[in-house]
Amino acid sequence: MSKQHTTVEVFVIGSGPAGQKAAVQAAKAGKRVAICEEGREIGGACVHHGTIPSKALRERTMERYRAVERFDELKGRPQLFRGGVGELIGEMTGVIRAHDKYMKEQLERNNIELVHGRASFEDPHTIRVRHTNGEASVYRADYVVIATGSKPRMPDNVAIDHEHIYDSDSVLALSYLPQTMLVLGGGVIACEYASIFAMLGVQVTLVDRYPRPLGFLDSDLTDRFLAYFERHGGVFIGEANVTDVRFDGISQVETTFADGSLLRTDKALCALGRISQLQGLRIENAGVEVNERQLVSVNEAGRTNVAHIYAAGDVVGPPSLASASMEQGRRAACDFLGLDPGRVGELMPSGIYAVPEMGCVGLTEAQAREKFDGVVVGYAYFGEIARGHIAQSQEGMLKLVVGADGRVLGVHIVGAFATELVHIGQMGLIHDATIDTYIENIFNFPTYAESYRVAALDAAAALRRAGGRAEAVA
Repeated sequence: MSKQHTTVEVFVIGSGPAGQKAAVQAAKAGKRVAICEEGREIGGACVHHGTIPSKALRERTMERYRAVERFDELKGRPQLFRGGVGELIGEMTGVIRAHDKYMKEQLERNNIELVHGRASFEDPHTIRVRHTNGEASVYRADYVVIATGSKPRMPDNVAIDHEHIYDSDSVLALSYLPQTMLVLGGGVIACEYASIFAMLGVQVTLVDRYPRPLGFLDSDLTDRFLAYFERHGGVFIGEANVTDVRFDGISQVETTFADGSLLRTDKALCALGRISQLQGLRIENAGVEVNERQLVSVNEAGRTNVAHIYAAGDVVGPPSLASASMEQGRRAACDFLGLDPGRVGELMPSGIYAVPEMGCVGLTEAQAREKFDGVVVGYAYFGEIARGHIAQSQEGMLKLVVGADGRVLGVHIVGAFATELVHIGQMGLIHDATIDTYIENIFNFPTYAESYRVAALDAAAALRRAGGRAEAVA
């Protein structure tokens, strides 16, 4: 039975990063805002299935390793982790609950109405919300923001059952660590989970159709990721044509390849990307256009073909990052509020929370050499940085890609705090930094940040050898 219409100025569908930021921006401008979330908790897949839990699991895993004298000691002591995954998941759940509490408090502080239920359009201005008790509420809004996010892609040849074969949302429901695991995919999600489970003592086989995982990264980062993964027992199979993955009904997951070969593992994870979540939204009632990839079509401000309806986050497609989704949601709200959102940042860093951690911004070495002549690179190895020895984390590397004029074109980092350190490079690229920028400034000692100066000095030497920029600092 439907309740009487509730009128709001802004109705946001989805409480993930995009929806939350859109709602808060509109509320801070004095608008009456309601935000609808289908799940029991707010935050969307980012908080409950993706960004927050996977990173929390990674951090807790690495804390266990840092608690012992040497990583290699654990290779013969998997009992430290096996069967203890419940404890790790429990710690991860605590992080999620804390973040959920913070977000609810933020909504309350800004007087945003939180509505739980499944939203669907009745017309361009009217949204019906079906609650779990069977009742419905109806909202009319001047502006609507669609921020329903994404869900894991489920290929027809992979029989995902969430018990033996998981997707990237359900894998965190594992009650124990298997001896062996197949991970399908070579993207960020696949590599993050593959490397984490490998560190937990699981024999992981990472399988992808491409010759190398993380193909968008600079090759130096990919090489180091694969070397570390394989050193900890992982196996990568590239250029693989998987025809079928299913549970054998007894105890094993069977993966069949086009050449007839068969791989048997205890469990499998399908991490072959995500697709937009539009099911049940009845978006056609609003007249909103969806493209051939089932993504909502928007302009730079996030506006759909229907003037008062906006969309942001995974539902509009790449880059499908929480950071990008937050900014898309904020900018969408600024547009219908008539506020200046500021300049669009063109240099978005990537952060991969695998083991080892990776961060990058700007051009890869290969991309730079395609565009410019005289490109050189400079390296700083964490094994030669005092902070790396103090922290017993010497695996890392920072790489600067530098043009013939000394301008920094790209920054690529693998190792401890890579996703934090990359922002120093990002700020440098935004302001057209040269290697002198890093050479002439003093960094705290001992820190990982001083790697920028070491790499810049290395690049300066490379430029001199190449006959370029004689004025570069020695």
